[in-house]
Amino acid sequence: MSEQTTNETTKPAVVMGPVLFNWSVEEWVDFHARIADEAEVDRVHVGEVVCSKREPFWADRLPEVIERLQRGGKTVVVDTLALVTLKRERQIVADLAGLDGVELEINDFSPLVHLAPGRRFAVSPLVNVYDEGTLGVLAKRGAWSVCLPPELPITQVEALAAEGRRIGVETQVFAFGRLPLAISGRCYHARVHGLAKDSCQFVCNKDPDGLAVDTLDGERFLAINGVQTMSQAAIAVLDECERLVAAGVSAFRLSPHHCDMGAVARIFRDRLAGRIDAAEARSRLGTVGLAVPLTGPMMTGTWPVPTPRAAARG
Repeated sequence: MSEQTTNETTKPAVVMGPVLFNWSVEEWVDFHARIADEAEVDRVHVGEVVCSKREPFWADRLPEVIERLQRGGKTVVVDTLALVTLKRERQIVADLAGLDGVELEINDFSPLVHLAPGRRFAVSPLVNVYDEGTLGVLAKRGAWSVCLPPELPITQVEALAAEGRRIGVETQVFAFGRLPLAISGRCYHARVHGLAKDSCQFVCNKDPDGLAVDTLDGERFLAINGVQTMSQAAIAVLDECERLVAAGVSAFRLSPHHCDMGAVARIFRDRLAGRIDAAEARSRLGTVGLAVPLTGPMMTGTWPVPTPRAAARG
């Protein structure tokens, strides 16, 4: 690993999460090349999380992307699928679990079948780690990093971060981007276009940052990304940085969107280093070209703004 992940960490890590949207292969490769060369991030996640139908398009480019990122001094973490139901999907997960030389992040528990006891792995925010007991069980199984679900109250984030620091597990927060709320067996994007999931024509590529969804009354509600439900607005965890770091949160995850993600990483790096305050950071975020609406400060009594995720996941 290129940076520490225990309570000896001297500064929070800035982590680039996996691309959750259906970008073209060349755009996906170019994005990671720019992140390798330009972005001030410690780790970069790669791999398909949302839909296994997208995976074959870029699978043969994955070794190239991993090598480029590592050459750029980045630690690479490969993500698994979030909803594994088909034999083909189980094989994809098994193949990823067999990769050497890179870390693996699980998006559900199915990869654990293929990981030898003691094999290190990271845990994504799609896995329900709501209490210290779950965190401890995952740590004993081999988890070294856990990105906490974004709907947790900040008091529970603080409790889990303290426990993570005690047992030597890095705790992350989802710090930038549309929140990943739920994964479904049905493809909302296909249905919007009058298509079936099996013949979707990959229409989710028409909305490279997700498709906003309004209620029947025209109110902003959610966004869709293929089979994934997301928040309508993007979050930016800026006002809470000092409190979270003091609690023991040691990594902040940025989710890639169509904007200058290198600039986003610099803003978070400066904010976490105390070189700028939250107001300045938010002002600078207004210049990165983010097309998705950005929420205001997240400290509104809960952490973050309440979302329908828990109900949607059932």
